[in-house]
Amino acid sequence: MTAAADLAIRLRRAAFNRALAEADLAAIGPLLALHVVMVTGTDSAVIAGRKAQLLAWKREFAAKARMIYTRTPDMIMASPVEPIAMEHGTWQGVVDGAVQASGSYSAKWREMAGAWVIEAEIYATLA
Repeated sequence: MTAAADLAIRLRRAAFNRALAEADLAAIGPLLALHVVMVTGTDSAVIAGRKAQLLAWKREFAAKARMIYTRTPDMIMASPVEPIAMEHGTWQGVVDGAVQASGSYSAKWREMAGAWVIEAEIYATLA
């Protein structure tokens, strides 16, 4: 993996975490591929497409006791043959400073037009 790809993906993940903390839908959209797929951690709901994911985040942001999610990458591996990479790490959801849920995740990234976007994410709730 090139250091440049690793750094670029880590910066994009940090931007996603900031957007979630700040409830910034406009910042989330460019981080997602058009046909992104997310499998949620607890009920394995499948949220398919950028539009559907943005609607899901909009609902999350409107909650009275809003959970703020943070993803922390442990490892990022880029493909030597395609403009794709896999990210593995841990996540947690915090409400009013208290961790309410946490677990592990994997994300597939693709470099498109010079920018890394998320194509797929799968989460497992472990605590």
